[in-house]
Amino acid sequence: MAWPQTLIDASYFLAALLFILGLKRMSSPRTARGGIVWAGFGMLLAVLATLLLPDMANRGLIIAAVLIGVAAAWWSGRRVAMTAMPQMVALYNGMGGGAAAAIGASELATHAVDYTVAAPNTFPLMPESWSPLHAATAVAQLSPVALALGVLGALIGSVSFSGSLIAFAKLQGWLDRRFVFPGQRVVNLLVLAAAVLIGVMLATGHVYVAWIGAFFVLALLFGVLMTLPIGGADMPVVISLYNAFTGLAVAFEGFVLHNEAMIIAGMVVGAAGTLLTQLMAKAMNRSIGNVLFGSFGAAAGASAQEIGGSQKPIEAADAAVMMAYAERVVIVPGYGMAVAQAQHKVWEFAQSLIARGVKVKFAIHPVAGRMPGHMNVLLAEAGVPYDLIADMEDINPEFPTTDVALVIGANDVVNPLAKTDPSSPIYGMPILDVADAKQVIVVKRGKGTGFAGIENALFYADNARMLYGDGQAAAGQLVSELKALDT
Repeated sequence: MAWPQTLIDASYFLAALLFILGLKRMSSPRTARGGIVWAGFGMLLAVLATLLLPDMANRGLIIAAVLIGVAAAWWSGRRVAMTAMPQMVALYNGMGGGAAAAIGASELATHAVDYTVAAPNTFPLMPESWSPLHAATAVAQLSPVALALGVLGALIGSVSFSGSLIAFAKLQGWLDRRFVFPGQRVVNLLVLAAAVLIGVMLATGHVYVAWIGAFFVLALLFGVLMTLPIGGADMPVVISLYNAFTGLAVAFEGFVLHNEAMIIAGMVVGAAGTLLTQLMAKAMNRSIGNVLFGSFGAAAGASAQEIGGSQKPIEAADAAVMMAYAERVVIVPGYGMAVAQAQHKVWEFAQSLIARGVKVKFAIHPVAGRMPGHMNVLLAEAGVPYDLIADMEDINPEFPTTDVALVIGANDVVNPLAKTDPSSPIYGMPILDVADAKQVIVVKRGKGTGFAGIENALFYADNARMLYGDGQAAAGQLVSELKALDT
């Protein structure tokens, strides 16, 4: 039975509407869960509408692939720990880019010139071996615009795919944080230029099998080379950037397939990812180009500014007393809290303080953690009310009147060197002004540096005390000591 095209088009329109409304609801923590559900129903509707297309082939294989993908995503999504959520986001984002690249590869391969027929005795990469008549016949089914967009989508999707895999490996700890070599920028530029040049040849109708292979090899290689030198501290920006890449690649391939749902969904994701990337870069006071080609996240060398003093430890009992009798306490979570899975204990401690009449807030830096919104997700999982969570711009003016700032696993986003040391790689990055609080307690496993490899002057400040230990264990000790005060 052939379904009316009007019904399919209406389904695509409704799916696009659900995508947009879902994304809008994701902008607030209060409605984000519902937004994900709405967007999920939109994707389901788009898939069903696509399967109803009259010229759709291999429906059985498509349904099998969808079922396998859904099962794998459901299993991994339920098993993955919150600490590994950034890796999962990077991996799934890479899969989206890879899927878009695969569509481009399929379309190019379908319309590739059969050079053995066109010129069997010549080398296929040489222009002389190209038969214009044969090539014109081979690519006749694709308009020049569709062919160009297909090539562009394949390029962007390939870069997103390989780059996201490297980001995943870095976040997972399988690769060193940065990998650099002399002349790396020149090599990267040459690889990109070669990929673009071959892409132009493909887009102008020179669709050879060998050139298709070379194009994808170079595009994938560029994604790897572009991501290897980027430090772990930049991962929130990189993940956002590759998310935008994936969206754009999907949209371009949607034009090739004449699929409205792919076009709209891809453009929405691309626009949202681009905006988020800009916001992340702004939060670090750096351009996107500086993120990709700068040195932030490199192992720190000798600082031009001498860090004086020493780290001063404090016991959990003393820290609990200090906060129990404070008027205002600001808790600053970081990736260390995620690693320790301490968010529930931290919220339990905050609730105990609130019960004693202490005013408690949570301060979130835009790039805290390993992906955008990482800390917000963790706190929401623990049940922290949204009105207790403050952004950097809102909370910074309150630090001078804060009695105690409790830092749990945060490092680079509270480092005063970002304001005082021009030689520091993070100089100029907006930070949480934790050092302005009357007293600072830092929960940290040891005396090592943060993910950016930079020494933190806050830990040596006169008003700072170090509570060494695992985040969850330390939070549990604080809860116990606080309860002991009431007995």
